[in-house]
Parts: sequence; structure tokens; C-alpha cells
Amino acid sequence: MGFSFLDFLTLVGALGFFIYGMKVMSDGVQKAAGSRLRSILGSMTRNRYLGVFTGFLITCLIQSSSATTVMIVSFANAGLLTLMESIAVIMGANIGTTVSAWLISVFGFKFNISAIALPIIAIGFPMMFSKKAIFRSTAEVFIGFALLFLGLDALKNSIPDLNQNPEVLNFLSEYAGRGIVTTLLFVLVGTLVTIIVQSSSAAMALTLTLLFNDIISYEIAAAMVLGENIGTTITANLAAMVANVHAKRAARAHFIFNLMGVLWMLAFFSYFLDLVDYLWQPLEKIFTTIIPEVRESQSELKLSLFHTVFNVINTALMVGFIPYIAKIVTLMVPSRGVEDEAYTLEYIGMGTVVSTEASIIESHKELTKFAKLVRRMTGFISDLLLETDKKQFQKTLERVKKYEEITDRIEAEIIAYLAKVSENELGEKSSIRIRTILSIASDLESIGDINYGMSKTIQRKAENKIYFIPKQREKLLKMFALVTEAMDLMIENLEKPSSQIDIQAVYNYEKEINKMRDSLRRKYFKSMEKGEYEYASGMIYSDLFTAFERVGDYVIRISDVRVNKRPGNINW
Repeated sequence: MGFSFLDFLTLVGALGFFIYGMKVMSDGVQKAAGSRLRSILGSMTRNRYLGVFTGFLITCLIQSSSATTVMIVSFANAGLLTLMESIAVIMGANIGTTVSAWLISVFGFKFNISAIALPIIAIGFPMMFSKKAIFRSTAEVFIGFALLFLGLDALKNSIPDLNQNPEVLNFLSEYAGRGIVTTLLFVLVGTLVTIIVQSSSAAMALTLTLLFNDIISYEIAAAMVLGENIGTTITANLAAMVANVHAKRAARAHFIFNLMGVLWMLAFFSYFLDLVDYLWQPLEKIFTTIIPEVRESQSELKLSLFHTVFNVINTALMVGFIPYIAKIVTLMVPSRGVEDEAYTLEYIGMGTVVSTEASIIESHKELTKFAKLVRRMTGFISDLLLETDKKQFQKTLERVKKYEEITDRIEAEIIAYLAKVSENELGEKSSIRIRTILSIASDLESIGDINYGMSKTIQRKAENKIYFIPKQREKLLKMFALVTEAMDLMIENLEKPSSQIDIQAVYNYEKEINKMRDSLRRKYFKSMEKGEYEYASGMIYSDLFTAFERVGDYVIRISDVRVNKRPGNINW
């Protein structure tokens, strides 16, 4: 009996079942842990060795090295981790992902764990309807764990029977026994399988299942495991193609680390297999004594040992080279900078949102950069007031127009990103923080619109040959200086926790700006009555100092929003 297309779909469906269970469990752990993961990362990664342990610990919890990697990238973007700290955690994640192989080897083949899967779901199911988010997240962990092993059980049963499908053995025997060629071939197979299923844990589960069913030998399975270590990094690099510079650097570092490990392993492959055999001898006695049921799973357990020992030794060898790996990836992926014509978001991308906490912090980082861009744009207005060269004047006008388009796009991209973040379940604090960021982004975009409006007013003045007397220009520049001082304070306030903001200093600027606006307005009417300058000149003069005061209103409100409940009062 051949292996039909329906059988193939059944196999793919079983693999999908396993991956879905892993995703549900991983998402549940991340939601339940929430900010605690952030605290762990912040406090335990200052030392590279502690960083490795942290990566191991978190991956053991969420059972997905890919999820850990993306989470670490998010925290790096948010400024919580440096690139070197991120690399250390990613190294630890490589070790942590081997735990899933041990769980599958010990419990997945000789224990009927699927029999207790439904009772586990029965425990978690009522918790899904709890009003408390922590219980709903815990329910996801229980249900995901049960689905994972139900998927593994389905995967075992969907693997073709060799007695009915001898062509599989013929295919393998054709490529087996060719030394390094066979090893390289199945390294490639492991890489491709991991890229296809988008999960190294799922690829490892498939490899263990094939080994359990005697479809592949232990040596071939070991070669596939090496390929899976490469495949999981290629998946991360593909995901980082549409992400930011920090994501690309972390993905490249992951690739370099794993590729170098596989290369040295291939050079010592046969010796390393002997080392694993030597280490397995005492472990075999321990396992068979404690859990007699695993006697028939020794090849699977030995493969899990191979996977763990390889990643531990590779990490031990590479951890000292973290600074050099960081330098290499920084050269490979340079920062994009802030060129006017090619401004792009640096801290957030539209890839997968893994951690709500980190995504919000990234958005705030982008907001600070947005504020600096708007501050630079405001400086162009004073340049226009003083510029006498027509070509330079026109060039500055074009820059203002370009910046106005950029501010529109940045606001839209921040809104789109936070909308994606909001698709996850949000706590009250996270909701307030997101509303605060959206409010500030809107205010910054409004400042950009006012700046653009002022540039058009100054352009109209030049085209109609309307001139300011020195006193007008001097007072406008004085008000401009006051508004830009307030903008500098606004940027400082965006870069610090809300509890450290001196809101009184902000209000003092508001009083000064309003006072100057009122003074200019009174003097403007008196000057118009005395005929000190023409009506057209006076109207443009009035429009400009009124527009500066409106910029000041938005500048003050941005700091005020961060401190007072308009719309948020969260210290972050």
C-alpha cells in the first residue's frame, strides 16, 4: 500500500496540530509572565553568562527559541538590552530549546500522554471564562500543552509504515553510507524541513518521530539536528527582512553563531558521536532505573543528549566572542540614519508582535525620535525667515514639505503598529499607555502641519514681495527661540520616566509663550494704528506669531499628557 496524497495531508495536519499547540502554550506563558519577563531580562543580562542562563530559562518556559529570539529583539529595540546582551540571551535560547526534545523523548513515545491531554484541557477550559487575565492566560498554557502532545500523538500515527512503504527504505539506503556527503545531505534536509515548518522544535519532533519509527538512523537524525540549528536562524532572518535594524542585527548574530557551530561540528562529527555515546552510558542506567518505560526510546534520548551537548559546547566556545560577533553584525547592518529623503522607522517594524510590553516601549522610542525630527523641521521656519538666497530658500521650502509628508507617514505607521499590538489582550495600564502614545503622535503630526502652514505663509510673503521691518523679524525670532526651548524640554521629558518630569517648568514655558503672544498682539494692533508697517505685512506677521503660539500649545500638551490623566498617568 503506497503513501497517498491524503496520507501526506494527514502528516502535514498532524505537524500543524503540534505547532499550533506549541504556539498556544507559548503565547499563554508570555501573557501570564508579562512584565515579569521584562524584569528578568533587565536584571539578569548585564553579565553575558547570566544572559545565557536567562535565555535558557525563558525558552524553557515558553518552549520556543524563535519566540524568545523575537522577544529579545523587541527588548533590544526598546533599549532594555544592548546588542551584546541580546546575543548572549539568544545563545541561551539555543540551549533552552533542547528541553522540548527531552520532554518528547521521555514522555512522548512510551507514555500515553494523549490519554491525559483531555483531562488537562478540562482543567484549563473553565479558566478561559475568568474575568482575570492571569487565569485566561494560564488556561492557554494548559490547553496548549495538551494540544502539543495530542499533535505529537497524531504525528506518530501519521508516519508511514515501512512494511507497507518499502520505497522509503530504498531511498534512504541509496544516500546512506557515503560519509561526509551523507552528513551534508541530511544537514541540508534538516535545514529545509525547519524552514518549511517554521519551528525548530517541530522539526526536532518530526526527526525524533522518524527515528522512533526506524525510518532514519541515529547518525542521520544527528545530521538533521545540525541542519535544524541553521534552519531556525534562516527563519528569523526572513522575518527580519521587513523589520528594523536591531532585528536584522540580532538575526544575523543568531545565524553566524549557529552556522559557526555547525561548521566546527561537521569537522569533528564522528568524534562527537563517540563522545555522546560515552556520555550516554551512565545516563542510560539512570533513565532505565528511574523510568523503565524508556528502555525502547534510547536512540531518541541519545539524540536529545546530542542536541543538548552540541548547543552547550557551542555556547561555551562562542560566548567569549560575543563582542566580535556584535561588531561583525553592526558592520553587516549599519544604522539607517535620518536622511530627509529616506527617513524610516528605526525602533518598530511591521513584523510579528510578540511582547506587548516591549512593543509599547519600542513605540515610545520611535515617538522620541519623531519629536526630534519635528524639532528639526521647526528650525527650518527660522531659516526661511532669514534666508535671502532664492535657491536656498526654495530648497528649504522643499525640505519642509518633505518633512510634512514624513510626519504624516510616521503617525500613520505608529497607529498601524499599535493597532496590531492592540489585537493582543491588553491590561488597563497597557491600554492607557497606547492611548497616550497615539495622542502624542497626533500632536507631533499637528506641529508638522503648522510648520508646513507657516512655510506656505512665508512663501506667499516672498512671492508677493512683502517685507518685514527689522522689529517684526526680531520679535518673531524671539518667540521662535522661546518655543524651541520648550520643544527641547519636551524631548527631554519624552526621554525620561513620567515621575521625573518637572511639570511646573513646562507650565512656566506655557505662561511665557502666551504672555509673549498677548504682548505681540497688543503691540501689533498699536503698530497697525500708527501705520508702522503695511497691512499685508501685518497680517502675515500676525499669522506667524499666532502659529508659533499654537505650536507651543501642542508642545506643552505633550509633556502634560505624560504626567496627567489626559489620557494617561502611567510611570513608564
